[in-house]
Amino acid sequence: MPEGIVVVTPQEGGRVRRVAYEMVSLAQGLAPGAVTAVTFGPEAEATASALGKYGADQVVALNGPAYQRYSSDGFALAVQALIDHVDPEAVFFPATAWGKDLAPRVAGLLQAGLASDCIAVTRGSDGRLQAVRPIYAGKAFATVSIQSQRQLFSIRPNIQAIVEHGRAGTLLPFTPSVDPSAFQAVAVEVRSQASDKPDLTEAEIIVSGGRGIKAPENFRLLEDLADALGAALGSSRPVADEGWVPHSYHIGQTGKVVSPTVYFAIGISGAIQHLAGISGAKYIVAINNDPEAPIFKAANYGIVGDLFQVVPALTAEIRRMKENA
Repeated sequence: MPEGIVVVTPQEGGRVRRVAYEMVSLAQGLAPGAVTAVTFGPEAEATASALGKYGADQVVALNGPAYQRYSSDGFALAVQALIDHVDPEAVFFPATAWGKDLAPRVAGLLQAGLASDCIAVTRGSDGRLQAVRPIYAGKAFATVSIQSQRQLFSIRPNIQAIVEHGRAGTLLPFTPSVDPSAFQAVAVEVRSQASDKPDLTEAEIIVSGGRGIKAPENFRLLEDLADALGAALGSSRPVADEGWVPHSYHIGQTGKVVSPTVYFAIGISGAIQHLAGISGAKYIVAINNDPEAPIFKAANYGIVGDLFQVVPALTAEIRRMKENA
């Protein structure tokens, strides 16, 4: 009988992303049976102890030449082989761009159901896992269960507390027999914009701007506020489309989906597409000079006023409080 959970964990340049720790912590709290994490790349073995500390009982490190660069088809076949070997009850993927590409491929290979972008996974009264996921662009939430024997879930980052278990994960030797010709499309290069800001999908605080900023040079006001808060910078789609900020800042239904503790929506009207990307935020603070702006219906706190006066005053007050702390 299938038992345990396999967690497919991303890492970038040897750095394990926070969502990997969140997923193994979540799995450890749900699973009877072992939690098996699988990771890829040149530093895969080094992540075993780190993942074990947060809930992985065993770690499969796929670090051969074929796994140095991402290949959706090749990685999917490797994960399928591991699942057939371990025979888990469920499989967790991160609901990131990487996981959203890989999870449906694995689901197709396994002929299994997949619940995507989940914000909670619990065990139902029938003993099977069930998930809560947003629907209708985040305007409602559905509780879903999967009827196939294998249950696949992609987990939204920043929604699960990390729980420390204080033990190292054991390396589980496993080499999938995947034909090298299966790696038909391989990432040749990844270009990342250098930044000392937190990653948007993992940030606890995000300062985001919209067309109310009026000009690209005015984004400096938001950068100052983000620096004072130790926050990440984001934007609405029109601002990114205009080239005021890189497209990597774009938050919304067609951009990044975020789940920060605090989200500052500054000069953002609150179109449904943008709200879909921030539905996981615990607290939304809106600053807008239009009292009828839709963003205020979603906000926990709102300031109706001129952002060019409000934001500098807010930044100065935050810096003053930090200096006096």
